[in-house]
Amino acid sequence: MNGLTSIIIPTFNGLALLQSAVASIRLYTDPVQTPYEIIAVDNGSSDGTPNWCAGEGIACVSLARNAGFPKACNKGMRAANGEYFVLLNNDVTVSFGWLQGLRQALDNHADVGIVGPVTNYASGRQQVDYPFGSRIDFHRAAADAVVREAGGYEPILRLVGFCMLFRRTLYERIGELDERFSPGHYEDDDYCFRARMHGFGLLMCRDVFVHHEGSASFKRGNAAELQQLVERNRGLFMAKWQVDPANFM
Repeated sequence: MNGLTSIIIPTFNGLALLQSAVASIRLYTDPVQTPYEIIAVDNGSSDGTPNWCAGEGIACVSLARNAGFPKACNKGMRAANGEYFVLLNNDVTVSFGWLQGLRQALDNHADVGIVGPVTNYASGRQQVDYPFGSRIDFHRAAADAVVREAGGYEPILRLVGFCMLFRRTLYERIGELDERFSPGHYEDDDYCFRARMHGFGLLMCRDVFVHHEGSASFKRGNAAELQQLVERNRGLFMAKWQVDPANFM
């Protein structure tokens, strides 16, 4: 496999999470087999994220304020050089061979537009019970999944946006994330729905297991406000498409 993959990581006052995510990418991604670039999109953080990125040689797109996940991803994709795009949450820890596994699934299925891994924390079918008790155990579980679930691709109606891989050609075909869903929730459902409307399938890769802390940015806020946001965006999705996204869970 060849072709550059742009890994786009939105972040907001989550420097420690970003550092952990980047460290796992560097440790568990073979730059020869799967060349990549990392693009951090900083949503107006006050924790020194742009300076850290500069010191690490990581491209950083800086926004003046917290504009949310969809806008940050769009800014990152506009700045990307890759033939492939990965949208990655800053609270994700990847595992050995993750990008190679996702790329293989996408490259071997011409009719597929987006692929995603399984994880310990997600809504819907991507959440799996691959037991682990520590980060070391997690990486053992991920390594076991590479062998045990080899080629375990499942068609799926939606992929959660914590880690999604797709080609630049898909992005050029269906466009950017819909920023009406800012600051986040259901923009990934919307993107998957649009991909399927254009005739592309979605695949869940059971042989790629990543760790997801889950809603790290949103957990800092008020739980009632978060629920209101989720319900608002669900309503926006239904108004746009006249279909309940729960049908695709």
